[in-house]
Amino acid sequence: MSAPYAHLQLAATATSEHRPLIIALFSVFVVATLVITVWAGRQTKSAADFYAGGRQFTAFQNGLAVSGDYMSAASFLGIAGAIALFGYDGFLYSIGFLVAWLVALLLVAEPLRNSGRYTMGDVLAYRMRQRPVRTAAGTSTIVVSIFYLLAQMAGAGVLVSLLLGITSDAGKILIVALVGVLMIVYVTIGGMKGTTWVQMVKAVLLIAGTVLITFLILLKFNFNLSDLLGTAAENSGKGSAFLEPGLKYGKTGTSKLDFISLGIALVLGTAGLPHILIRFYTVPTAKAARKSVNWAIGIIGAFYLMTIVLGFGAAALLKPGDIIASNPAGNTAAPLAALEIGGGSGSNGGAILLAVISAVAFATILAVVAGLTLASSSSFAHDIYANVIRKGKATEQEEVRAARWATVLIGAVAIVLGAFARDLNVAGLVALAFAVAASANLPTILYSLFWKRFTTQGALWSIYGGLTTAVVLVLFSPVVSGNPKTSMFKGVDFHWFPLENPGLISIPVGFLLGLIGSLLSKEEPDAGKYAELEVKSLTGVGAH
Repeated sequence: MSAPYAHLQLAATATSEHRPLIIALFSVFVVATLVITVWAGRQTKSAADFYAGGRQFTAFQNGLAVSGDYMSAASFLGIAGAIALFGYDGFLYSIGFLVAWLVALLLVAEPLRNSGRYTMGDVLAYRMRQRPVRTAAGTSTIVVSIFYLLAQMAGAGVLVSLLLGITSDAGKILIVALVGVLMIVYVTIGGMKGTTWVQMVKAVLLIAGTVLITFLILLKFNFNLSDLLGTAAENSGKGSAFLEPGLKYGKTGTSKLDFISLGIALVLGTAGLPHILIRFYTVPTAKAARKSVNWAIGIIGAFYLMTIVLGFGAAALLKPGDIIASNPAGNTAAPLAALEIGGGSGSNGGAILLAVISAVAFATILAVVAGLTLASSSSFAHDIYANVIRKGKATEQEEVRAARWATVLIGAVAIVLGAFARDLNVAGLVALAFAVAASANLPTILYSLFWKRFTTQGALWSIYGGLTTAVVLVLFSPVVSGNPKTSMFKGVDFHWFPLENPGLISIPVGFLLGLIGSLLSKEEPDAGKYAELEVKSLTGVGAH
């Protein structure tokens, strides 16, 4: 066996010896969350319960759930892998994901909570023509959610394959399908209440697991960050360049642009992510929404600081070839580091730690896919089915039934696409979702809340234009074809867009089309409705 594959084989051997423990840990979490889901499902009686958890959660509970929604497989697996392989440039993901919360806090959280009931479409429909803007909002929500779901599915396939020693493509696809089935069960039975409680449990588990690994890595280096970083740089084979900008971004003009594109997408994308936006509706007041974002910033900030230790710790403990052999995109760096820090392959400590951390990561994936599926199925049922197809005449029971059927359909689509995305870096995939959200959703939300002249035509141009531009550029980028190691489709090359992230082009297009569409529109904006929305969004008067 060649040296780069030795560590992967040892990890597989370690997991095979302790496979009953691994399966037991996975089973405990799955059963526990299913019990929570069934319990919550029995309390889900109305549309408000299904979509917004009855608006009964406190600011702290919602902050914990928001953190659970946000700290996805991309954060735990993708960022650690990106740092382990690219050093400083991988760390930029941590910074981007954290800074993005300031945009959500300052511009979106409180006004959105005051202005809508269940979805982003509620805000747009308040002062514009209902059917076209709700159709656009629903379409955008589903597309963004599916992009994000791809990342979680890819993470699940990689993780469980490593643990159970599955190397065949058919086996990995089966795992993706299993995750999809579980998420469908969570959402159809538990709705927002069940999903929120699962998010809260998962957030606590993820923080606890990350604290444990961070502590053990720092302990190994006597809590000396300089030693940790120095060993990581030396072990990477890149020397001091590992700790400096330019290993992934900045070598060429294209990679410099890619870095700017990634940064813009990460910082602006959070405020347009559907599964984050609907979280603001689960609390009783706008003040609670603002407080929940404050709690989330604290929890998420602490977590992203620890990803630095996870990533550089993996680089210090493992050879780059071992990480790449396990997964070309580096997604298994954190679990392999857990195995190593626990005593290495063949040790009980290493196997137990690997099992615990992998079970936590699996919990993370299940919880996030449930949140994403809920966001997209809610938008379909509330915006498209109830208000467009049924023209506002659907009963609450019919609306919730439509949401449950939409969950099954969206889950099926995610399973099929997730099977193709299993070898892509999950942090990169999430960055694509951020770019699509920032291109299609954010311009429309901000214009609707803060620009009196904004019209229905502007909203449609902004959503469809930003969405189409982002998706087309992704389809013809190196993420889909052209890179024999990391592209979704290997062996073919039809890419013509040079950047891996479309944000640099598609986000300005979204904002520009919203502006041009409104200025060219013959529709006269309703000044009275805008005044009502302004008062409502800023003060909460008349909010649901």
